[in-house]
Amino acid sequence: MIDITLANFESDLIQASLQQPVLLDIWAEWCGPCKALGPVLEQLETEYAGRFLLAKVNADEQQEITSQLSQMFGVRSIPFCVMFVGGQPVDGFVGALPAEKIREFLDKHVPGEGEIVSELETLEAEQLAESGDTETALAKLEDALAKDPGNDEARYDLIKLLLAEGALEGAQAIFAPIAERATGLLAEQRVNAFGRYIDALAAARQGRSPAELSAAIEANKRDFTARFELAQIFFASGHFTEAMDELLEIIMRDKGWNDELARKTYVAILEVMSKPQPKPIPPKAAAATGAAEGKPQLEIAGKVAVTANDPVVDKYRRKLSSALF
Repeated sequence: MIDITLANFESDLIQASLQQPVLLDIWAEWCGPCKALGPVLEQLETEYAGRFLLAKVNADEQQEITSQLSQMFGVRSIPFCVMFVGGQPVDGFVGALPAEKIREFLDKHVPGEGEIVSELETLEAEQLAESGDTETALAKLEDALAKDPGNDEARYDLIKLLLAEGALEGAQAIFAPIAERATGLLAEQRVNAFGRYIDALAAARQGRSPAELSAAIEANKRDFTARFELAQIFFASGHFTEAMDELLEIIMRDKGWNDELARKTYVAILEVMSKPQPKPIPPKAAAATGAAEGKPQLEIAGKVAVTANDPVVDKYRRKLSSALF
């Protein structure tokens, strides 16, 4: 629990809510219901084991803060609690509610323990996959999805590993729920990219061999169908740069070939290669799960773990720009 003043409003409330939900309790010394609510909120903060942070502000001493929040929500009485998520006030409640009602309120905004464990297991799986331990990484990702079926990054990572193992049907089954529920430009771009990734493996199973395709290209540099088929084989097998090199050959000779299929596939490969920023995980919650103990992880203690740009992705983005413009 932390006391909020004008001096720490930005750092300990706004910035802190970028890392984890913060519940701000507006109270006063003379307010009987406030004194009844306070211990309930403190007990819930302990019960939720770091999944949200409790902050308090004295309505009499910090009127500039409390008056603005009261006006924003149209509330004139206390106790008044405001939930901050992502740097913004998003919801609130008035009065000394019983614990079960406050739990219902919290559960709308606070990540479940399963979600946090799932995120941590996804990070561990990525590191295991990079070290070559595919079998353990697959098990971790399957467990992460079991704990949180809405963890799409675990789902995408699992699709990558399954495709690398040639498990087309398994990848299609894992992909189906995302394809059905994707909304918004960024989500749809990622779904489109992984859809093309899966299609590449299906096409590679049925097409000509790499030797046959290379011979066809050698005989005719403008055999774009053969180049695209070869790019699909490279894409399906995880040889992304080789795939993009073949696609670039098509783009440089004929940008509009087959309704810009080469460019669209190239962009899809870049999307598959790109890592989204990991979700911030409350450090206390991570510790409470026991997942952080003795295991290699991204640094998540009190700040967002930032994924560095991939120099290969940046290089091939520049190559595409040069070819197009």
